[in-house]
Amino acid sequence: MTAYDYDGILLAGFGGPEGQDDVIPFLRNVTRGRGIPEERLEEVAHHYRAFGGVSPINDQNRELKAALEAELARRGIDLPVYWGNRNWSPYFADALRDAHAAGHRRLLALVTSAYTSYSGVGQYLEDFDRALEETGLREQLQIAKVREFFDHPGFVAPFVEGVSAALTRIATERPEASPHVLFVTHSIPTAAAEESGPGYGPGGAYVAQHLAVAEVIAREAAPGLPWSLVYQSRSGAPSTPWLEPDINDAIVELAAEGTGAVVIVPVGFISDHMEVMWDLDTEAMETAEERGVLAARVPTPGVHPAFVGGLVDLIVERLDGVGPADRRHLTALGPWPDLPPQGALAGVAP
Repeated sequence: MTAYDYDGILLAGFGGPEGQDDVIPFLRNVTRGRGIPEERLEEVAHHYRAFGGVSPINDQNRELKAALEAELARRGIDLPVYWGNRNWSPYFADALRDAHAAGHRRLLALVTSAYTSYSGVGQYLEDFDRALEETGLREQLQIAKVREFFDHPGFVAPFVEGVSAALTRIATERPEASPHVLFVTHSIPTAAAEESGPGYGPGGAYVAQHLAVAEVIAREAAPGLPWSLVYQSRSGAPSTPWLEPDINDAIVELAAEGTGAVVIVPVGFISDHMEVMWDLDTEAMETAEERGVLAARVPTPGVHPAFVGGLVDLIVERLDGVGPADRRHLTALGPWPDLPPQGALAGVAP
């Protein structure tokens, strides 16, 4: 592998509203071009309005940026961290202008998505390309994306720790229960899942990656316990097939079978953003309580030291030109390539 002289880091996030007046404009940004009616946006807006119109994701990314800066400094790596979002301020174009004005030309992007999918990889690359065009910096600034980190030890370790803690809690509060571990991620259209990487079985690379990571976590933290992969946050037309089962349906079915406790592992997410707080901490918890099931939700990695250290490991991989054989990974699928199957777009470094 070739080492590159990157001179800055771009922390690439999804973005979120930071006040009641931001909610609908933010949702319009998220759904632009999809023909989503305003009444549907108002339904989703209810989730944000229940929390004062403020998504926690921006503050979480501010914390992650600070943690990355501290870890880089601790290791003696002199790289500034810029933060930009896809759907809300600061936008990618803002971050690129700031980086360019400071004299930086080669940015290494850490995308806040661990798995392969269009929304988690390809759309970010398109957004980078659009930002380069918008700013007029295509010929002056390059952006390279680090590999998907779904099976990097730094991403997996916080979940192993969290599952172990959740099982201890269940054993204390409901010792007679035989818990079931529910690994949960964002549902996407089944067609999009298949396109994420043909040749990986039903659901493409997206599902295969989640199953592989869930198996590692279950083996380490919940040996012998039943587990399954479930989904949340389905949207779109009812006629369009999406990945199933929904976590609420799974809880209802498990309760009917006599399961007294579940461990909810948000393995598809890196932080406790709105969809975790609403879909899991609100809706899924209500479903479990209604069915008499004790539910323990595992924290997302957030700024766990192992996760932050793992992200910096990914940066060092690219700085030092570490080859695939020496890249850390915990599943047979890894290490995933630096660039996704969709390929690089103009302005993205090889």
